Amino acid sequence: MNKKDLERFKNIILSKKEEVIKNLEYLRSTILDSTTREATGDHSAYSFHMADQGTDNMEREKAFLFAARDEKYLKQLDMALERIENGTYGICRVCRKEIDHKRLEAVPTTTICFDCKVAESGR
Repeated sequence: MNKKDLERFKNIILSKKEEVIKNLEYLRSTILDSTTREATGDHSAYSFHMADQGTDNMEREKAFLFAARDEKYLKQLDMALERIENGTYGICRVCRKEIDHKRLEAVPTTTICFDCKVAESGR
């Protein structure tokens, strides 16, 4: 892969990383606000109902799960940036051939080409 392509993929990854960080900040503030309200007992009149408390808990759990997913994706983006720096980005870890650019555009964190992924999924 040439330097121009690597720079383009690096920009794609950095852009996605920025989106994920913003989303994580929002999720963390949502979780913190919800947890703080519950800890201080600062509830609106309706949230004393058990069903409403259950909904609040479920929403907080979803926020935790989304945050965990985003943190995992952020690590994958960082690893992709490392591969760009060390010259292994865009090389399939199975067959060692270059990964198609369209696949990298769709899944910039991938380490496996389409054919190897299909073969891996068929096992």
